[in-house]
Amino acid sequence: RAKRCTYRTVEYGRKALKKVGAPEDLWLCIKEPTYEKTQELMRNVDFVIATGGAALIKVVYAAGKPAHTVGAGNVISIIDESANVKEAANKIMRSKTFDNATSCSSENAVAIHENIYDEMIKALIDEGGYMCTIEEREKLRKTLWPDGETLNRDIVAKPAEYIANVAGFKVPEGTKFLMVIGEKIGPEDRFSGEKLSVVLTVWKWNNFSEMVERMKKMHKFSGEGHSASIHTNKQEQIEELSLKANVGRVEVNMPHCLVNSGSWYNGQPFTTTIGCGTWAGNMTSDNINWRHMLNYTWTSVPIPEYVPSDEELFGDYLKKWGRD
Repeated sequence: RAKRCTYRTVEYGRKALKKVGAPEDLWLCIKEPTYEKTQELMRNVDFVIATGGAALIKVVYAAGKPAHTVGAGNVISIIDESANVKEAANKIMRSKTFDNATSCSSENAVAIHENIYDEMIKALIDEGGYMCTIEEREKLRKTLWPDGETLNRDIVAKPAEYIANVAGFKVPEGTKFLMVIGEKIGPEDRFSGEKLSVVLTVWKWNNFSEMVERMKKMHKFSGEGHSASIHTNKQEQIEELSLKANVGRVEVNMPHCLVNSGSWYNGQPFTTTIGCGTWAGNMTSDNINWRHMLNYTWTSVPIPEYVPSDEELFGDYLKKWGRD
């Protein structure tokens, strides 16, 4: 499916280039890709931008060319008791269901403060969510990871009703996404990681700092360096999450998937390539965009010399520790 979509996209791009009189071959695609062809291509270009998992990152850097790579997603959205519950639920639904959750920026989990937990779950159900029973959760787990480890490609980008039917249970007509209760973190519970499907893991918390640490553990398992989300009206929580979370982006009170790769109202550069920094073995934690594809020439001319004093440079240090 990805191969066909990519090739079709390139076909559209080539038509657009031809329309404006530009060389069509500015945009090319290998119609029948193989690892060998991909490696050969990377060895014969000036610069590589690659989207894929850890294995691909190693292959890209082994090609010996300058490269920007990305990491896996596993967006966790924290909902604080000060959040607007209905607005947060609507934004999460819109983000989670966009392209049937194929985006790495789709929420994979929501963490809800205990004081608004029941209200938030109801709001998510009102937005088309379905809370799975314990038995349905187990059926869903076996469907998503038949061998206990590898994600079933047949459920990727599929509607909620289709996934439920394959798993062997029924959901109300019009269900947009499935919810399961979070239990453990790590490979023993794959629901704590990225799912690339309209399946949302739900956690409950009562201490914000502890929830941030729990998020870091989930990201250590899956999605470190990528992104996080928070719905809150408390500035101190926004700052704490931003300082402590091992992610390159924190989206505040927004539909995560719809803004994380750039939006006209959040100021982030538009991209389809989410850098995850050294957390994920990447060169940058930026939204990789056209600026990363340019070489820059710095032209310097003389300016009036200004040499800052020690106090200007190291004032706080000197006040605390002195000069000795």
